[in-house]
Amino acid sequence: MKVSFSGDTQGIMEGIRIFAGELGFDLDEKGVCIQVERRKGNIEVGMQGEQGYIRCQEKIHFFRALGLFIEARRRSNSFSIVEEPQFTMNGAMVDVSRNAVMTVASVKLLLKKMALMGLNMLMLYAEDTYEIKSRPYFGYMRGRYSQDELKDCDDYADIFGIEIIPCIQTLAHLSAALKWRYADSMKDTEDILLVGCEKTYAFIEEMITSASAPFRSKRIHIGMDEAHNLGLGKYLDLHGYRRRFDIMNEHLAKVKEIVFKHGLKPMIWSDMYFRLGSKDGEYYDRNANIPQDVIDNISKDAQLVYWDYYHDDEESYREFLRKHRLFGCDILFAGGVWTWNGVAVNYRKTFSSTQAGLTACKQEGVREVFATLWGDNGAETNVFSALLGLQLYAEHGYAKEVEETKLRERFAFCTGGDYDAFMTLSKMDDIPATETEQLLSPSNPSKFLLWQDILMGLFDRHIEGQDLGAYYTELERKINAYAEQAGELRFVFHMPAKLAAVLAMKSEVGSKLKQCYDTRDMDGIRNILLHQLPALGDRVGELRREHRLQWLSTYKPFGWEVLDMRYGGLIARIETAIFRLSLYANGEISSIEELEEERLFFDGPVRPKDVVVGRCNRYHQIVSASPLGFNG
Repeated sequence: MKVSFSGDTQGIMEGIRIFAGELGFDLDEKGVCIQVERRKGNIEVGMQGEQGYIRCQEKIHFFRALGLFIEARRRSNSFSIVEEPQFTMNGAMVDVSRNAVMTVASVKLLLKKMALMGLNMLMLYAEDTYEIKSRPYFGYMRGRYSQDELKDCDDYADIFGIEIIPCIQTLAHLSAALKWRYADSMKDTEDILLVGCEKTYAFIEEMITSASAPFRSKRIHIGMDEAHNLGLGKYLDLHGYRRRFDIMNEHLAKVKEIVFKHGLKPMIWSDMYFRLGSKDGEYYDRNANIPQDVIDNISKDAQLVYWDYYHDDEESYREFLRKHRLFGCDILFAGGVWTWNGVAVNYRKTFSSTQAGLTACKQEGVREVFATLWGDNGAETNVFSALLGLQLYAEHGYAKEVEETKLRERFAFCTGGDYDAFMTLSKMDDIPATETEQLLSPSNPSKFLLWQDILMGLFDRHIEGQDLGAYYTELERKINAYAEQAGELRFVFHMPAKLAAVLAMKSEVGSKLKQCYDTRDMDGIRNILLHQLPALGDRVGELRREHRLQWLSTYKPFGWEVLDMRYGGLIARIETAIFRLSLYANGEISSIEELEEERLFFDGPVRPKDVVVGRCNRYHQIVSASPLGFNG
């Protein structure tokens, strides 16, 4: 396809040249001429006779419109498309603090996909993974970004009209940064800064200036969420007990002064005010009582970010949006693409929570939203598996209601991905037994079945009576078939296919071993010993190598060592199981003590309501009932 552009093309030609190669069109004066008109209102794309047109307001709107034009032109010589932008800001926050720090090349690839989708904002959530030149231990051996790397990302984002907003922490969630001795004098607890300390605010100013310097944006997310033990550590020793609302407001006021001093506009997570007002410390406590004097004293020029990726009903979101309005602050909404559920993305939960949350935002007039892509507990789920979730946000951003057919078509065009293929990735956790579950945090069997110990089987009771071997064998076949058609996104599927192959054996081998042991089925034990466990070890090795390739194609190498240790531990425990079963089968020992133990539910004898399979996303709790390390 040959095209040319006329009209208001200022500032967009570099992006057009990038997408010429991506989308398969040539810039040629003899091609179809697309008249570009920049003006307020809806996006309009179409052909009038031999003349094409794109009418839009923002630069990001143009690149979405360019994609719409090329996609439609491939199908027809006559078309007219109108879209109504629903939000002024719609984007993604990527967690680069849970060991997985995206390479600059990966950030640029994500930005290109986002540009075609029409998403105009990216946050890189960095607790200590950015450079502070005066503090060499800040982000040491964590893959921190240099100032030049972040500036390179920002320059690339600006080509498409995407704003990169620094997203840091200035109160809690700083355990990685505060573990070094330089921070001893400014710690309240292991992960919370000491409010009121002069050194604390000097440190915060260094963080703010370093984090914001590489970017054009004058906005900054300063965090302040989940400071559960605020004022209860060194602060308590120095000052005695104070109402934590007052500590929070005092700290926010001081940090805000620093932010404004450097010409920046702050936003914070809103949860601490609700948690402090809840008798049980809950964020979504409908009966939370926040004193009026606290509301009156909250800085009105800091935006509040209401984060909620859990609820599946619109009314819950609408209620909490209205509660946020009582603070008198501008509100942003942060939903989520469930990349933090364990080893696999969960699209069932992503779609139900996003549909409810973004519909509520439209009804309540919220104009700025973004999707969080967290990497809890080691970032085992690759960030690019979230692309379908980002496309869902994008389609919500340009229509009052999302049509599945258009979502499928747009996803294929913008990313080269297949809707059904990405949805299949969620089947790693959406096993048949979870179909009736309606949980705020969905079950994640793929994680605990992968890492749990064969001899101890802490989660074996959770999957009793389910034919998961056959289930995961079929899932492996499906994912491998999708991988062959995935083009540049093949790396997203190769690792899950190997994971399914491991789970096809490991989901059942522990339970079978326990059954054979209890019935003294020595033939069954020898079969597991001689055939199943060695084959499982081989499959785990293949999974580890494929996961390593996936990681190093997306992230810096720092952080992979943690997963290497997890895989190494799993392989070592398989070898130990083989060793001890050999002793037992040869009559050299009379019992295997771990197999003598009754298998109990991990979440207790009285299971939570509606839980069928269960959930645990903490590796150290999955692998052993004993503490890992000297401090438990």
